[in-house]
Amino acid sequence: MTGIHFPIEGVAYCPPADAERYFKNGAWVDDTLGGALRKTARRAPDQAAFISDERTITFAELDALSERLGAALHQLGLLPGDRAIFQMGTTIDSVIALMGCYKAGVVPVCAVPQYREVEIGQLSAQSEPRAYFVQADFSAFDLTGFARGMAQRHPSIGHLIVARGGSPAAQGQVAEHGMDALIESIPYEQAVEVLAGVPIGSEDVLSFQLSGGTTGVPKIIPRFHAEYIGHALACMRQLGQTAQSRLIWSLPLLHNAGQVYVLVPAVAGGMTSVLMPRVDIARMLELIEQHRVTHGMSIGPVAPQMIAYQDIARHDLSSLELFGTMTRADALEAHLGVPCFNLFGTTEGLLLGGGARFPAAMRHRTQGFSGCPDDDLRLLVPGTDEAAAPGTPGELCFRGPSSLRGYYKAPEATAQSMTADGFVRSGDLMTEHVIDGYRCFAFEGRLRDNVNRGGEKIGSEEVEAYVSRHPAVADAKLVAMPDPLYGEKGCIYVILRAGHLAPDVTELAAFLVEQGLAKFKCPERIEVVAEFPVTRVGKVDKAALRAMVARQLENEATELGRKSA
Repeated sequence: MTGIHFPIEGVAYCPPADAERYFKNGAWVDDTLGGALRKTARRAPDQAAFISDERTITFAELDALSERLGAALHQLGLLPGDRAIFQMGTTIDSVIALMGCYKAGVVPVCAVPQYREVEIGQLSAQSEPRAYFVQADFSAFDLTGFARGMAQRHPSIGHLIVARGGSPAAQGQVAEHGMDALIESIPYEQAVEVLAGVPIGSEDVLSFQLSGGTTGVPKIIPRFHAEYIGHALACMRQLGQTAQSRLIWSLPLLHNAGQVYVLVPAVAGGMTSVLMPRVDIARMLELIEQHRVTHGMSIGPVAPQMIAYQDIARHDLSSLELFGTMTRADALEAHLGVPCFNLFGTTEGLLLGGGARFPAAMRHRTQGFSGCPDDDLRLLVPGTDEAAAPGTPGELCFRGPSSLRGYYKAPEATAQSMTADGFVRSGDLMTEHVIDGYRCFAFEGRLRDNVNRGGEKIGSEEVEAYVSRHPAVADAKLVAMPDPLYGEKGCIYVILRAGHLAPDVTELAAFLVEQGLAKFKCPERIEVVAEFPVTRVGKVDKAALRAMVARQLENEATELGRKSA
């Protein structure tokens, strides 16, 4: 099973000598995700794999349904290495769809349902997908109709697979299929025979994950079967998770975080996961109690909403062993009465954290450390390859078994994001602390010019370009402003054209969405200035703009408090 059976042009693969070392020391697992599911299903067929309010699916059921879907995809003519755009939510149907692709060797391009013409158009042009998976009932927005339109624009897409409702349209340039109908089209025994003839290698590409950046153009990150399984299992060990653990998840399943924290630990590690289609704190706490959940994760708005929730005492949280959050682990732990930790993760291949067995100083004051001993982390002076002085902040850079070796078909972006000796530049400022003998890293801020809105990265340059198309705007600069719920939101500073009035937030959002920009990227505050502050070398001083809006928000909060007193 070791090896690359279906190479994809434009993918940077791990050098063979490194791969051999990773297999030998256990950092990589010589298996595919489909193979891992088959083993887990044989070992624990009746154990719940995924639980939702709609249904529970056992490992045996997931294995059988994904086997049939994978074989049906193969019979449609989809081959290992072919790509498929994914716009699906956090549901059991999404798990079946992903696992069907993984077994068939079809590579999901893990978009999110909120993406629109701009993002899907760019991803389709880059990845040349042959199929498109869509969830019909994700929201009031006609996602199926949108996908149909995008498929018509991109001739590489030959198949549209619709999950969760809706009758396929008449056959045209793009063949439409109901996902359930595809599964029903082939019996399990025949599906096993079909997929037995598709020998996927453990070093083959598993999925295309996406990385945010300053330009907003999604950069594609290939992830591989062996390294993804090894990465997720190392994270499980770090967090003290086992096959008896139960995790609750209410965030996007298609994100890298959803895969390494939820999907792969279930499939390869035998852990049960409780899925929620959206964040709902009261319901989350009820499900923790009902299903005796042991672990929870918050990336984005979950932790702030949970801290603000006043009825914690009426919920039995005695099963909870650990809860992870991006920040404020100390406040969340005080509120829940459960060990909490600050986490850090990047799609480029690094996870930091610390389980309940580690001291509170590590869990609360730092983002912890990597659970993979082969990960090599260093702090560099930003913009250089020089090591930061001990005790001073530096850009976190890393290299290891799961780290990026190159963006898909993007050599310039790769060169900008990596050091000469192969370390990935995270764009995050960290300080190093040694706690109980462990090298831990505390997040100090971000170097890259983007907005992290509840875990969704918004590229500043992309939004600025679209805002500047507005007839009233001469120039625009997007910066992050602090937000108690999402961590950050976007504030756009604009210079107006002579004789024009600034649009309000609603008007600007309508304009941007009409241009094809995803709604979550639209700025949520507009500030008009006569000119932008500049640095000593004449560049726009984004740090000054961020400080300006932060001070303004503080002043407004103070004034509001004075009026309500």
